[in-house]
Amino acid sequence: MAFPQAFLDELVARNPIEEVVGQYVSLTRKGSNLFGLCPFHAEKTPSFSVAPDKQIYYCFGCHRGGGVIHFIMEHEGLSYPDAVRFLAQRAGLTVPDDAGYAAAYKRRERLGSLCRDAARYFHSCLQGPQGEAGRAYMARRGISPKIATRFGLGFAPDGWSGLLDAMVAKGYEKEELLEAGLVLRSQKGGFYDRFRNRLMFPIIDVRGGVIGFGGRVMDDSKPKYLNSPETPIFNKRKNLFALNIAKKSKQGRIILTEGYMDAITLHQYGFDCAVASLGTSLTEDHANLLAKYTRQVVITYDGDAAGQDATRRAIALLEKTGVQVKVLRMQGAKDPDEFLHQYGADRFRLLLEQSENHAAYRLESLRRQYDLTQDDQRVQFLREAAQLVAGLSGAVEREIYGARAAEAGGITAEAMALEVRKAFRQRQAQEKKRREKRDLAPAASAQPQSREIRYDNVRSAMAEEGVLQLLLKEPALFERCGEDLADRFSSPLLAKAFRLLRQRYEAGMAVQLGALGDALTGQELSHLTAIAQKRDSLVSEEALDDCIAVIDEEYQRAHVAGSEDLQAFRRRLLEKKGYGGNDTWKTQRN
Repeated sequence: MAFPQAFLDELVARNPIEEVVGQYVSLTRKGSNLFGLCPFHAEKTPSFSVAPDKQIYYCFGCHRGGGVIHFIMEHEGLSYPDAVRFLAQRAGLTVPDDAGYAAAYKRRERLGSLCRDAARYFHSCLQGPQGEAGRAYMARRGISPKIATRFGLGFAPDGWSGLLDAMVAKGYEKEELLEAGLVLRSQKGGFYDRFRNRLMFPIIDVRGGVIGFGGRVMDDSKPKYLNSPETPIFNKRKNLFALNIAKKSKQGRIILTEGYMDAITLHQYGFDCAVASLGTSLTEDHANLLAKYTRQVVITYDGDAAGQDATRRAIALLEKTGVQVKVLRMQGAKDPDEFLHQYGADRFRLLLEQSENHAAYRLESLRRQYDLTQDDQRVQFLREAAQLVAGLSGAVEREIYGARAAEAGGITAEAMALEVRKAFRQRQAQEKKRREKRDLAPAASAQPQSREIRYDNVRSAMAEEGVLQLLLKEPALFERCGEDLADRFSSPLLAKAFRLLRQRYEAGMAVQLGALGDALTGQELSHLTAIAQKRDSLVSEEALDDCIAVIDEEYQRAHVAGSEDLQAFRRRLLEKKGYGGNDTWKTQRN
């Protein structure tokens, strides 16, 4: 939806970015900006900056940035229109009517209400006569009625249209149930319940809304678990079961499990920080979501081959976010559910406190791949272990895990330390070469962080960035920019930003990146915010003219080379657009 610009300006003005961000992040003033720990990735040193004068935020670590609307989109996981609505409610503003947006919002609200009513239906079935099989199964699995109520567990009767009939009676359309993934369409065009004769687990998002379901059979039939399909309100790659509860935990960690039963049993035994992925391997979105709510994740996947593979993949994803990753190994049980029922909460708590650092887990996993009674396999193990240990960030970690590898391989710690140092030096040399290559190739280092945004002409793009920086500092400089300046930009994104900002200037509105609405994607806005945050030179007419001259030179090289003399082209262009005039506005400092 395209909201009126006047409304968006009022929305931004009534929601100062430092106040909104300050509700989520502890900020400390340093000069004109505020700094804190980034809410989008785990870090120990604050690199998240808020600039009240520019009404933008930017993280120098993960390179996310934007205005107050995009901050709410990122942090709350909302669409642009919903983030606007969120901030409007905060500021006591009324969102202008828009038929298209109202219809889309009503549709999502309607699906959310339908899923909530479906959850109530399933829960009532579990409590009634038809839920006897579900209650018997819960008793066998040790799920208490209290925890069942806490998670809103339910039961889907063994019929073809129980839910369908109940929801239609409440006024929902059959097509709405199909869109919500609650029913299927038969070959003859009729509808029937997707979930039948299953214990039901409602999937609730971090804001407390029911968005989907998981259903488990109570025997050995297949599939054991059946999950809701992707819908307008449910994306399994971006949601985690029980995170709505775990995010409030005071235990200082989140326990990551493979399935619903593991997570529920952990909560029942007092570990209210457990979550589970939704029928899929951990994704990058899941890892980033976890990093918003914790600094430590303990992985408790099954110990079989599939579980170990999933653990290694999860470690790699979680490490990228900066959270501390630990791995819990269980003896005498295949998963947390079985372990807790067999050994109790105290034993599990002890196991939890003894959970391995991810380096220890990876080292042990590597050891199991080799027969260390064979000399050639010992050598291969030790070589790979040296590479693994050399990749650890701290000298203490390298010494400790190097000694463990030495012990496993039957050599002295000193010999292993030599191999680790050799591997570490090789890594340093490789990194130095990469760094030198970047330093010798300024064009590469000047490229945007996002691969989706690339500069075809880096020299021109640097000048175009300079123009935007100057205009954001001093909008009056638009008077020196010709109407067709953006046509000569080499970067489509920078040209787009120039035109959007110019429209605001000519309409008498604030020239701010954060007020550009939904005309930019999150990646585009992050990149433009990075430009605005760069240290730049004095704001002056001469600086602007220099940038424009470079843009014109590069444009001439690409489009009119050979047809005119370069200097003559520049001179005529400057005279035509009045760039060489003696305007009287004063030079300002940063």
